[in-house]
Amino acid sequence: MTGTADIAQRRFKRSVFFAGITAVACVVSAVLASAYGPLDISLQQTLDTLVHHIFTGIQGVETTNSIVVWEIRFSRIILSLLIGSGLAVAGTVFQGILRNPLADPFTIGVSSGAAFGASVAIFFGFSGTVPYLAGLGIVPFAALTGALLALGAVITLGSMGGQLKRDALVLAGVVVATFLAALISLVKSLDEDSVASIVFWIMGSLQGRTWQHVQLILPWYAIGMAIIWRFSRELDILSLGETQAQQLGMNASRVRLWLLVGASMITGASVAVSGVIGFVGLVVPHLVRLVQGGEHRPLLVSSAFIGGLLLLWSDVLARTILPEGAELPVGVVTALLGGPFFCLLLHRTMKRSSR
Repeated sequence: MTGTADIAQRRFKRSVFFAGITAVACVVSAVLASAYGPLDISLQQTLDTLVHHIFTGIQGVETTNSIVVWEIRFSRIILSLLIGSGLAVAGTVFQGILRNPLADPFTIGVSSGAAFGASVAIFFGFSGTVPYLAGLGIVPFAALTGALLALGAVITLGSMGGQLKRDALVLAGVVVATFLAALISLVKSLDEDSVASIVFWIMGSLQGRTWQHVQLILPWYAIGMAIIWRFSRELDILSLGETQAQQLGMNASRVRLWLLVGASMITGASVAVSGVIGFVGLVVPHLVRLVQGGEHRPLLVSSAFIGGLLLLWSDVLARTILPEGAELPVGVVTALLGGPFFCLLLHRTMKRSSR
């Protein structure tokens, strides 16, 4: 018993240390990333601007620096941290409840629903801002509505005899995602003028995102995270299998439903403001498991920080790698970074299992 307690204590200390290091890295990265961009602003000027806005207001801050650093760059940085952490946490949850290491936030078709909602809005020309929608425009709200409707369809199709089954969820997600992908192709074929806008949105980008987008995602992010944290202990049991969960007296279907709703709320809100950003929710949980094991509470915390860091610096690369202020879609950058890494990780896993 003493040996088991010592192992658990060492794991806890290692998890706390790793989470602390990554949390500090997020804060430092947020400051450093604010200094990168087409307009040359020194790190000291950037730090002064952030300090004035966060602690003392805007008095004494140069107007250009205030707009560029606070309104344009820092809002985008906060949004990238929220979306990256949300996608990583959602990926951790989906891999746990589906017991599938290849599951990610887009497995059950939520992202396809968001993409379809946004495509319809773009098709009908609702791409401008609307004052009574907080100046955000209809596209993010249409995407969020599409994500929630897709989730409802998956839950309806995945329920068998009143129970939410893991295999049925996967099949339902594939069916819904495939059907919605066909509808998106139909929308693109009906209006060639909107194809470029739809494709660019689907590829994922944080270009032009502001504090209003942070306000849109924040309530859904907070509620989703609260639900996931509430059932994080049950997620450990659920990942053992349906039979083990029932033997321990847990209502597996109920827990799976709550976790599915929480993770899908985060995913839907993230996709609604950024488009489809892949590989973050797939790669990050695997990376963190290599460092600190599979216990879900510390895994969720560390995955959130690492996911935020990955998307933050991917977005910095996306907005600085091209000349004259041109930008790459950040989804392209995460795919280019995450694809080879995941192939290497998969190769190592298969090699280890064959021994």
